[in-house]
Amino acid sequence: MRKPSLLVIAIVLLVAGLWGMRVAQQPPPPQFAPSLGVGSPADTHAQAEGKAQSSPATQADPLPGFLPAEARATIALIQRGGPYPHRQDGSTFGNRERQLPQRPRGYYREYTVDTPGLDHRGAKRIVTGGDPPDAWYYTDDHYESFRSFEVPSRSTP
Repeated sequence: MRKPSLLVIAIVLLVAGLWGMRVAQQPPPPQFAPSLGVGSPADTHAQAEGKAQSSPATQADPLPGFLPAEARATIALIQRGGPYPHRQDGSTFGNRERQLPQRPRGYYREYTVDTPGLDHRGAKRIVTGGDPPDAWYYTDDHYESFRSFEVPSRSTP
């Protein structure tokens, strides 16, 4: 009876070791750009028009409150130049819906903002304009509407 139990223990240890190696091989989570200011000009403009309200928690955050937390990871990846989790990320956004200002083809790029609980890309995207980006837009309804925002440029130490 002792040999089968030793075999089971050996198999469990082998599986645990393989699982630990798999976890260790995953890339580290993205590092976020540091907070560089108090609110963005887009937030200030929206507040002046009464369209947005800012809580004290967002005062030190230069990104607008309408962005979901997952957008921060996407912004950090864009600023780093990838690698991106979805093959479509970084591809040309054609602006076929004509919701954004008209620009030459190739000016706009799209990136996925993950939605927790979904096993597909979902509807949330960040679309940037320029290289490096000088225009930033967020949509949570798959290009039906966009909200413009600003991202502080990353300073080099």
